[in-house]
Amino acid sequence: MQTQADINHIKSISQLMRILGLSAPLHPMVALVDYNHVSIDMFPRGQKISLDFYKISFKPTFTGHLKYGQGYYDFEEGGLAFLKPKQIVFSPEDLESYEGIALYFHPDFVRNYPLGKTINQHGFFSYDVSEALFLSAKEKEIIANLFTIITNELDNNIDSFSQDVLVSQIELLLNYSNRFYNRQFITRKAINHDIISSLDRLLNSYFEEENGLKNGLPSVKYISTELKLSQRYLSDMLSSLTGLTTQQYIQNAIIEKAKERLSTTTLSVSEIAYELGFEHSQSFSKLFKTKTKVSPLEFRQSFN
Repeated sequence: MQTQADINHIKSISQLMRILGLSAPLHPMVALVDYNHVSIDMFPRGQKISLDFYKISFKPTFTGHLKYGQGYYDFEEGGLAFLKPKQIVFSPEDLESYEGIALYFHPDFVRNYPLGKTINQHGFFSYDVSEALFLSAKEKEIIANLFTIITNELDNNIDSFSQDVLVSQIELLLNYSNRFYNRQFITRKAINHDIISSLDRLLNSYFEEENGLKNGLPSVKYISTELKLSQRYLSDMLSSLTGLTTQQYIQNAIIEKAKERLSTTTLSVSEIAYELGFEHSQSFSKLFKTKTKVSPLEFRQSFN
């Protein structure tokens, strides 16, 4: 069982800089680390780590597989990976995994800016690192330029404009990441359509095996776990390709299965509701009417 004692909890960016053997950052709430020029021999490897701040990793040329969390991320093409505060990950066991650049910033650094209110809308901070953003050559150039601007700003003496400039560059970096993730969902259609096919088979098996009677309605958590994807990545991917969140996709599958049962069996509405996983038949009837504009009984009568 995992305990807090098993986790290396890094509370501040200054603490992280000390662990990496670096000088204290000029600004205590933001720092950029180029791991290509850092000796990290003293950094504990294979250890669970939790940061109290955001991390954006940019690996433009790294070749190999990086173990992070429970999965592996192939950085051969280069890309971006995101961590939110309190997210528990494993520090890489091989020194080569530290190649690249990492931007760290504390939530308080953006709190009084519009970004502080919208940063949680950037779903990729909740993705697994195995779901990191792969970048094309042109995209890598854009991201590299942004990191250069941030580096130059951090190297300058802090003045009254420094935080405004840095927050605007971070926001621009996140907006580009949103755009590039949307491109990734579209260009990797074959892979994503395989995921959707697996989702369809999973839902169909769930209902055919009458798991609803034992376990209730299929949940987003159950689906994402079975597909080995984070909940947020799955929902964002489905939304990009189908216009539906995972919850909406599940509800549509429930309605389609309900239509099948209503039109091909003599089971009562209550029996169908319980078979699908509803605790109360009224909840089933309400969802059915919301989705189809008719009640389950009215739908059944249309076949008679």
